[in-house]
Amino acid sequence: MDPVTLTSERLLLRTVGPRDTDAVFDAAQDPDIQRWTTIPSPYLREHAAGFTEQLVPDGWADGSMFTFGVFLPAGGELAGMLGITMRALGVGEIGFWATKEHRGNGYITEAALTASRWAFTRCALDRVEWRAEVGNTGSRAVAERAGFTVEGVLRSALNNKG
Repeated sequence: MDPVTLTSERLLLRTVGPRDTDAVFDAAQDPDIQRWTTIPSPYLREHAAGFTEQLVPDGWADGSMFTFGVFLPAGGELAGMLGITMRALGVGEIGFWATKEHRGNGYITEAALTASRWAFTRCALDRVEWRAEVGNTGSRAVAERAGFTVEGVLRSALNNKG
């Protein structure tokens, strides 16, 4: 699938590429992002380059993962990242993080709603799942505000040490 650009009331969701490597690298230095996501820790510039130049375009090309940078339209500042990974036929899993300076503004909730609507209507998904490590209260709050329902706890199901 070719990458798509989505817009919401306050955001621009678009694929990231080489021009975004530095912004992704800088944001991923945040200890909370490294703690609660599957990115490598420490996160090196080569990790950001591999993400923006290979992982993201490959995911779009083979339909396995649809990754969006969450940007503020005025100025183009990176506010976060969001991805929907295909897990099974008709099932995707959403994941996201917000840059430290843009937490608490509802941007990632807005992005999750926008991307989920797109996935249901354009990717023919029947289900979008959200998973996070127990204790990741910020991620859970975003998921709940976006309308996700907690269905249970999967013990020892996540390895967040990329």
